[in-house]
Amino acid sequence: MRFSLRIVALLTVLLTSCSSGPSEETIQGWKNEILKTEQNFAYLAQEEGIPKAFLTYAAEDAVLMRNNSLIIGKTAIAQQFESQDASGNSSSLTWKPDFVDVSNSGDMGYTYGTFIYSSQDSLGQTNKLEGVFHTVWKRQTDGSWRFVWD
Repeated sequence: MRFSLRIVALLTVLLTSCSSGPSEETIQGWKNEILKTEQNFAYLAQEEGIPKAFLTYAAEDAVLMRNNSLIIGKTAIAQQFESQDASGNSSSLTWKPDFVDVSNSGDMGYTYGTFIYSSQDSLGQTNKLEGVFHTVWKRQTDGSWRFVWD
């Protein structure tokens, strides 16, 4: 009987000492980090332009999906923006995340929300495209968040 009690006591200690994952406070902190990063990203796009913002917040291995094509890697993203800038069209992009979530390990997260992309054509008319965005974020080795999918 004593042996059984010792085993039960040992199992109880072992099971209660096992971590069941991060606390809600920790998860909320990570979500807030991602949300703040997304907000800073959107702000930079307004203040210094779309290319600067995307290149600042892209991970080296980031992927953009545009017009059913994938643009893979930060170098390719930079080249895509350079070719767009050559057209001389002015454009703006605004967006706001409506939802953020993060993995229990705190190394990946995602946001989604709505965006408005405005550009002027060669006749000076403004065209607007409204839609939904989805961004996947990855924590970098320095602790910062960079997008890996947009």
